[in-house]
Amino acid sequence: MSNTTYDAIVVGARCAGSATAMLLARAGLKVLLVERAKAPGDTLSTHALMRPAVGLLRNWGLLDAVAAVTSVVRQTQFIYGDERLVVPIKAVPGIDGLYAPRRYLLDEILRDAAVASGAELRLGTACTRLAKDQDGRVVGASLKSAGKTVTVRADSVIGADGRSSSVAKFASAPLLASSDHRTAVYYTYLDGIPNEGYRWYYTDTSYAGLIPTSNGQHCLFAGCAPERFADIFSTDRFGGMMNVLARWEPALTEFLRARGPTERLRGFQGAPGFIRQSSGPGWALVGDAGYFKDPATAHGITDAFLDAQRLSDAIVTGSPELSAYADARDEGAQTFFAITQRKASFTSSLDALKSLHLQANACMKAEMAEVDLHGGTRPLAA
Repeated sequence: MSNTTYDAIVVGARCAGSATAMLLARAGLKVLLVERAKAPGDTLSTHALMRPAVGLLRNWGLLDAVAAVTSVVRQTQFIYGDERLVVPIKAVPGIDGLYAPRRYLLDEILRDAAVASGAELRLGTACTRLAKDQDGRVVGASLKSAGKTVTVRADSVIGADGRSSSVAKFASAPLLASSDHRTAVYYTYLDGIPNEGYRWYYTDTSYAGLIPTSNGQHCLFAGCAPERFADIFSTDRFGGMMNVLARWEPALTEFLRARGPTERLRGFQGAPGFIRQSSGPGWALVGDAGYFKDPATAHGITDAFLDAQRLSDAIVTGSPELSAYADARDEGAQTFFAITQRKASFTSSLDALKSLHLQANACMKAEMAEVDLHGGTRPLAA
């Protein structure tokens, strides 16, 4: 093993991992943050930060940096068939609205904050194995970079490496829940669209979203059940997206058809949702590594930030086997997971979708109460 020992190794340096590394380093821990990619760039995302995520960025002192690279969102629109509901975003102290930054910008802000807080960052470095003691406790990780593998000791190894997490695999993290419901989606970026806030469009067989993001652009995504994907998108992918959007925004759609996308279209065929056990002896999972649900509720980044805060609090306060983290994460996870996966099933009427959104809003209010309770000055999981 390497002679260097860390308090924590965080595997994955995107939003979940970088936020976790930052918080642990700020608490005075010796943290190694590793990322498989040599130059992490953009990634598929709806970009939308919900109120709890924005509240955490405020608490962490990073909201101004995020606000500087993207537009503020002051309202949310829910369009159910022909019914349009407009919900203003109430400003609160330190938060003017919501934000949806491009991921290459958000992840970089968080990585830079982790390094500025004292975390050591190694790019182009993959986790190839977890080191365990004779009792099966994780005591480090084998890390491969430039063809060389070294085993590094750590009190905790944290998987923030996405839904196909190597840390989850090597730790044999038990599966707590799963769902085969999924949405097949295409994403692209467009300019020339007025910022009217988050716009979520629904029929009982498809949905779409327009999200104001960085560089004055909007992220457009359109999705449906996987079995309908080829019928909508196989002949003309951008045309298929426009046909979905035209149901609600005919004039805007004609403008966009003539203008075209600013970037290539990117597709996601969907993936099964799951909740894995969040931690075990010497290991833990944050973000999609531990809890992946369909992007139908656009809550993934918010989940990642909540995980980072809860886990870092549990580690810093010495929670036995990180039980405080498991309790905090699991308290609302099953409910929100069920809501999301039901949306992704495309079996709900529009009235049922409204009910699901009200349930999701109640979950987010509970999350925001948790964020506001301490204002970033005391551990959320205490």
